[in-house]
Amino acid sequence: MASGSGSSSFEKTQDFKKFLSQSRSDWDPEFAPNAPLPASCLARVKNELVSIFNDPIPGIFVVQDDADLGKVHALLTGPFETPYEGGFFYIIMRVPPQYPNQPPRARLVTTGNGQVRFNPNLYKNGKICLSILGTWQGPGWTPVMSLRSVLLSIQTLLNERPYHNEPGFEVERQQGDAQAYYDIITHETIRAAVCDMLERRVSNLPKPFYQVMQDNFPDYYQHYTEICRRNQAKDGTQMRDPFGDSRPKFNYTNLLARLEAIYKSCVSSSTAAAAGGSGSNSGTIGH
Repeated sequence: MASGSGSSSFEKTQDFKKFLSQSRSDWDPEFAPNAPLPASCLARVKNELVSIFNDPIPGIFVVQDDADLGKVHALLTGPFETPYEGGFFYIIMRVPPQYPNQPPRARLVTTGNGQVRFNPNLYKNGKICLSILGTWQGPGWTPVMSLRSVLLSIQTLLNERPYHNEPGFEVERQQGDAQAYYDIITHETIRAAVCDMLERRVSNLPKPFYQVMQDNFPDYYQHYTEICRRNQAKDGTQMRDPFGDSRPKFNYTNLLARLEAIYKSCVSSSTAAAAGGSGSNSGTIGH
């Protein structure tokens, strides 16, 4: 009936406004109430982490916080054949005392110091819009879900067609929008999720993650540099974001210089480690 359809539309609009108006205290793990976690909650987290370590998620590395056992750090590598390929995306999660009856909180830290929106679902302030986190409309969290569920859901956002993640944008509003957005994310992945991360511009990143990035960077180096050289003609051109977000100009020449410096540093560190007989700390990381 028309009235039923109108009511449903109104409810969806109200839900949409509710999620858009959420403050950091509603979703940010760093703004979570400082409440003690019961033994049952900590045991659940421990079991989930053991499961991840024993059955690693491809492209995802996980460590538990030393000081806060309810906080978990994750590093996601951008999937192949996407504009996120080779990027390193740092995420913080924290469970509430009611876990697993309530979902964890999660925040994307890799945002170019709050300047880069990597996806319609990944805001520049770090908010991750997923229904299972209670930050977007749709099927919500259930107690059978886990930290693995959250990480896999976030990983699926890093797909080959991020423009179409935005509801109502299954079809381009303007011809070329999807490619324009793809080009932006490709550049910003190398700038903020590779260079910034390897140059240690992200604070409080767990030390094991630096080793992961240094170990993986040389394997991606040719991929990064080929993208930069192929797109250098765009340098100086203003990025056109189909969603209206403020973006910088393309500057692949600068990225090439940064990548070269990082590569030399990684090779130097690897040589020094080999000479000293030191190994990585990969035993504590799910990968």
